[in-house]
Amino acid sequence: MTEKYAVVVIGGGAAGLSAALVLGRARQRTLVVDAGEPRNAPAAHMQGYLTRDGMPPAEFLALGREEIARYGVELVRDRVVEVTRGEDVTGVQGKAFTEALGEDFTVSPGEDFTVVLTGGRTVRARRLIVATGLKDELPRVAGVAERFGRDVLHCPFCHGWEVRDQPFGVLASSPASVHQALMVSQWSKDVRFFLHTVAEEELSDEDLRRLAAAGVEVVPGEVTGLVVEDDRLTGVRLADGAEHARSVLFLAPRAVPQTGLLERLGAELHDTPFGAYPVVDATGLTTVPGVWAAGNAIGFTEQVVHAASGGYRAASAIVGDLLMTDLDAAAQV
Repeated sequence: MTEKYAVVVIGGGAAGLSAALVLGRARQRTLVVDAGEPRNAPAAHMQGYLTRDGMPPAEFLALGREEIARYGVELVRDRVVEVTRGEDVTGVQGKAFTEALGEDFTVSPGEDFTVVLTGGRTVRARRLIVATGLKDELPRVAGVAERFGRDVLHCPFCHGWEVRDQPFGVLASSPASVHQALMVSQWSKDVRFFLHTVAEEELSDEDLRRLAAAGVEVVPGEVTGLVVEDDRLTGVRLADGAEHARSVLFLAPRAVPQTGLLERLGAELHDTPFGAYPVVDATGLTTVPGVWAAGNAIGFTEQVVHAASGGYRAASAIVGDLLMTDLDAAAQV
């Protein structure tokens, strides 16, 4: 028999666990499906979360899993491969699902969702929260991937204090990288902006004036690798063989939103400088009735504290939505 849940939360990071905590405390039968691939896994610690500043991300998630278990929330380590809306299950798209589920399988048009996991398990949910986050696609420079989250960084608010006053490098990926070079100059007065594949003429006069005012040195030439000694970054190597002594390198990964499930459900997306994300209201409700999104699933700049808040908002909205739906249905009987 297909298991039925009030809510299925897809993604077990800060947003998903926060939502699950609220739902469990509200006595909503909830399933969290987590693939175990948090965005901040490379980082040794997370910062800027009041009372949790400096906590390792893995420890934070472990505590969250313990908390939701107290309220009967089920968490499985798996991946969602397909989600189908109730009214679609009986159509051509849902034929495979109905055949697998048998003749006794029924749906409530416009309300139920069928969720299929990699392991073959199929469940139903009245509401969904998509908290699948995003992936960071790093520049293809030798050594960058191995050191990302250690001394190759992307967010000064996350790591700036820990590396303050050290020699910084900033790897340009586009003219917009000027903003990152200017921001990190607040944590170090020794900053070199490596243009990499960006031509100097692509920078505006205003960019150059601001970089000069901030004391940021502009270095033309492509970066081909890092210099590492005793398992720590000591420099940046250019294509012409020149090496610049640096102990920290900031860069801007290309954000790859994990919106596949939302797109298949028909959610409207909007373009941003960091990729296309779902259109949501203040609670995280997407343009698909019954589907909410939270955390990095709605934007590149959602830090852990934002993600947890977004999960809370989505869950509380769902609790009210389910209540009103059931009360309206009862009133019509």
